[in-house]
Amino acid sequence: MVRQSAAGPGFRLALVEYVMVQARPIEKLGHQARLYALTRLAGRGHSYDDDVVFAAAWLHDLGVFEGHRPEDPRLLPGWDHTGYAMRHAPAVLARAGFPAEKTAGVVEAIRTHQPQDAPGTIEGILLRDADILEQLGSVGILRVVAKIGRDTRYRIFTDAVATLRRNLAELPGKLRLESAKELAEPRIALLREFLRQIDEETQGRLY
Repeated sequence: MVRQSAAGPGFRLALVEYVMVQARPIEKLGHQARLYALTRLAGRGHSYDDDVVFAAAWLHDLGVFEGHRPEDPRLLPGWDHTGYAMRHAPAVLARAGFPAEKTAGVVEAIRTHQPQDAPGTIEGILLRDADILEQLGSVGILRVVAKIGRDTRYRIFTDAVATLRRNLAELPGKLRLESAKELAEPRIALLREFLRQIDEETQGRLY
């Protein structure tokens, strides 16, 4: 059973409008809507609080936006964007009119949304599995390639391809829900083929 607040969709619109203003660079905006859509697909047949999942999906990456993360590139490698989102989410939720009794669930889902984490709630599992799915397939490729030359981790193509190879090798095995694993299959196949094509076309001369 998917649970939602009886208060109506007002806080959802407020959260979306807030993130639409905050999400910079602009290409980071699409991730939130796609992520929430993936939680709905992966969540079929599960009982969870959709309000919590929605809010966590829209606010979990608050700390990666320009204006929220450090401006000095030297500080970015040690930046805890998850901790930042956890600290700031409650105030954002309160301003949006989000049900106060559900705020702790949102913060907890945000806390455990990365692949290395171990969520203890179904809402956290859904968010984490969906976030892993976003790092596979064509969208996963786009999100990494868009960072080349703009992110200190990705100076050249080789840096981006190394991340994609690591995602393919490590992320599928971290998915928890069977529904998410099924959703991952075509994404894994596409990413594997993309990397094979990279090897074939570059013959070791990718830079």
